[in-house]
Amino acid sequence: MIHAADLREWRERDVVDAESHKIGVLEAVYVDTTTDEPAMATVRTGLPTRHRLVFVPLDDVIAGPDCLKVRYAKALVKQAPSIGTDDVLPADREEAIFRHYGLPYKPGTAGERQLARR
Repeated sequence: MIHAADLREWRERDVVDAESHKIGVLEAVYVDTTTDEPAMATVRTGLPTRHRLVFVPLDDVIAGPDCLKVRYAKALVKQAPSIGTDDVLPADREEAIFRHYGLPYKPGTAGERQLARR
């Protein structure tokens, strides 16, 4: 298991898909609020003047010598819900990210968010 602190050290490194196609650059790590383990990352994509941050799950992530490899195809990640580079993820958009990847979404017992940026 790769811990959130370890993944944060990979900021500004490339994120690639299972076929080693570059998706973008690691921007931030989001942890599951119930376990404090890495759950999602934002990946900076787009042109230099039109960057956006797309979300990608970190399940089965592999840290290589110069990149992070995720198990999701580049095309799927590029179509994922995104935010602007200076934006924060609104709580009401969190579930859509999980749904995009076919993952179950479980807010906390008191309705709190499942993801927190670390």
